[in-house]
Amino acid sequence: MHDEAGLRTEDTGLRADGFPAEAVRDRARRGTAALFPPVEAYGRTLFGATPAPAGPDLLDALRLVPPVFMPLRLEKLIDLAREPMHHDVDLATTVGALHSPLPAYLSAFGSTQVASADLGLAASRQAGRLGIPMVIGENVVPVNGYGRIGGPPSGETERSLLGRIRAYLDEVPDGTGGVAVQQSTEDADAEVWNLVYSDPSARPLLESGRLAFELKVGQGAKPGLGGMTVLDRGAAARVAEQYAVDDVLGGDERILRCSSPGTFTEEILRQQIRLMRNNFPRARVWVKLHPGRDVREAAAVAWSAGADAVTVDGAEGGTGWAPLGFLDGVGLPLGECLRRIGRPAAGLLVSGRMWEGTRAAKALALGATAVGLGRAALLAVEEDPERGLVRFVEAMALELRLLISALGKYEASALAHEDVWAAGTGLPHHDPSLATPLGTQP
Repeated sequence: MHDEAGLRTEDTGLRADGFPAEAVRDRARRGTAALFPPVEAYGRTLFGATPAPAGPDLLDALRLVPPVFMPLRLEKLIDLAREPMHHDVDLATTVGALHSPLPAYLSAFGSTQVASADLGLAASRQAGRLGIPMVIGENVVPVNGYGRIGGPPSGETERSLLGRIRAYLDEVPDGTGGVAVQQSTEDADAEVWNLVYSDPSARPLLESGRLAFELKVGQGAKPGLGGMTVLDRGAAARVAEQYAVDDVLGGDERILRCSSPGTFTEEILRQQIRLMRNNFPRARVWVKLHPGRDVREAAAVAWSAGADAVTVDGAEGGTGWAPLGFLDGVGLPLGECLRRIGRPAAGLLVSGRMWEGTRAAKALALGATAVGLGRAALLAVEEDPERGLVRFVEAMALELRLLISALGKYEASALAHEDVWAAGTGLPHHDPSLATPLGTQP
């Protein structure tokens, strides 16, 4: 429930157990003010005495390490003819060949119930307002329909694929952002990419170079499996010819709907990307990988075949339904994925528990081009459907500028391995160059 200003008034909304949900909601409410200690404590309290536990997460265990000598700060000083400040940090970047005002994008929300409701549309509108790229996840067309951009907004039409695109286009400024449409096996059967590519309403995206297609190979929440949602028996019966449906959830009405994970080898992936480039020459090509043990090799195949970007979901990623065993014990953490990939050959987009600038900066230093906002985006939007995501991203942008400036750099793309430090050594790996501490990798 929300009050007249659109703010949540009761604690009856989304939960994200194990995720810093209240910290995200605080940023959605208060924006940049949430980055600092309480103002009333200024001058009376010394902060920072309690170290945060390192935990098992490799990214969380890293520390950002500013140098003493900063030649790039000197270059900026000369360029500006004054001492540079954090306001001078340029966050603009290219996210999978799409321009973005900061190294972030809205992660894929598919046909799950959370994203199919009003939150998906609200997130689309606010992402457009921010000018950051947006990914539309799998199975939206088979479940919610394709829709028509030119039609009036109403009901299920708004929850359709083109309904989300319309909500985004109504807000996005010219020359920035873009939409990446993900496709799964069932989406391919529904010819989703063909529908979007040939639709006159999508022509502005094509003509401005702001349309991308993302081939879904896997996802972080359930590596090796396809998407899963929970349906009532009636809805399950309607999609039973397109999806596998399993009566494994107990009770009389709730059915598990499972998508095909698809089958990939090096050659299949290579050929799929070539087909994308040949059949949709004006669209950007993205490939989404799950956090598999061979993620480095898979990313290399995608880049060599011509992908504009590879998206890697860490095991921490995902907003949809997944078996608990997968959530707790399957797939590589994002930090380990970054360590294995090393220096990327092209655009590398990553997601997995991204909710504040420090974690994002560490990922950028380890080779990522941009970070995806999933759970954090949905929580922020639910907190305030009109401006929650906007405030949250504004807070992240300020935090990134403060961190990058502290490292003596003034572009997000300048972050590098030298900017992070890890205690001890990296985990063993068959490639000796990848067995060094993250902070010492060239």
